[in-house]
Amino acid sequence: MNQLGYIEGKNVVFEYRPLEGQEEGLPQLAGDLVRKKVDVIVAPGAAAGLAAKSVSRTIPIVYLGGGDPVALGLVASLAHPGGNVTGISDLAPGLTAKRLELLHEAFPKAASVAMLVRARAPHSDRELKDLGTQAKILGLKLRIFEVQRDDDLERSFSTIEKERLEALIELPNPFFHSNRKPIVDFALRSRMPSIFHSRDFVDAGGLMSYGAEFADMFRRAAIFVDKILKGAKPANLPIEQPTKFEFLVNLKTARQIGVTIAPNVVARADQVIR
Repeated sequence: MNQLGYIEGKNVVFEYRPLEGQEEGLPQLAGDLVRKKVDVIVAPGAAAGLAAKSVSRTIPIVYLGGGDPVALGLVASLAHPGGNVTGISDLAPGLTAKRLELLHEAFPKAASVAMLVRARAPHSDRELKDLGTQAKILGLKLRIFEVQRDDDLERSFSTIEKERLEALIELPNPFFHSNRKPIVDFALRSRMPSIFHSRDFVDAGGLMSYGAEFADMFRRAAIFVDKILKGAKPANLPIEQPTKFEFLVNLKTARQIGVTIAPNVVARADQVIR
């Protein structure tokens, strides 16, 4: 926004409402922004987008994140949103399947994979169905762990260790991003190969990540906001899709947990941490 000529306190005011991983509070947070009569709401993630739309059908909403916005009911179509929502969809179903494939290529001997899933998250049923199909194609046993609160996460860790599952993956959700440090610490402690949706997990010590470049998505979201503030209608702004993806490999972590990542997989990484 600064690069587009906006200076906070001079010609723009930002109203922040931190989620802290608890989606239950999203409608209240979104409602508070509506009462503030903001000009635009930026909603990262499917749950945030749905919450914002549930409290206002008139305030423009710039959505960015997971899932198919048409299937979620956020827009009428990608080319013609038709309402008060537009933005960027990160193609989450296809990306999660790609992460599972990369995990299998990196560790072909790991036959059982634990997947952390946020309980009752929007669009998770469809993604899990696609992932189940992908797991069968790859010959993997995919064990789903539904997590709603912090104590569910700890119970999942205990069961993963008890069942001696061999690798770890997560279905992207703000809750897991907020809890990336304990998730990464568990993978390190268990010496378990893992792959995540965001480089933030690798920065926290995670082994691998693959996904859309979120910094680029937020820069593009700022362009949407700028157009709307200058008079454009969300109904006429087509939903965009990511153009930049990044695959990170942390060889320092690999050495720490005593695993070797297949060389052909390392060679494909956009960034290798040594």
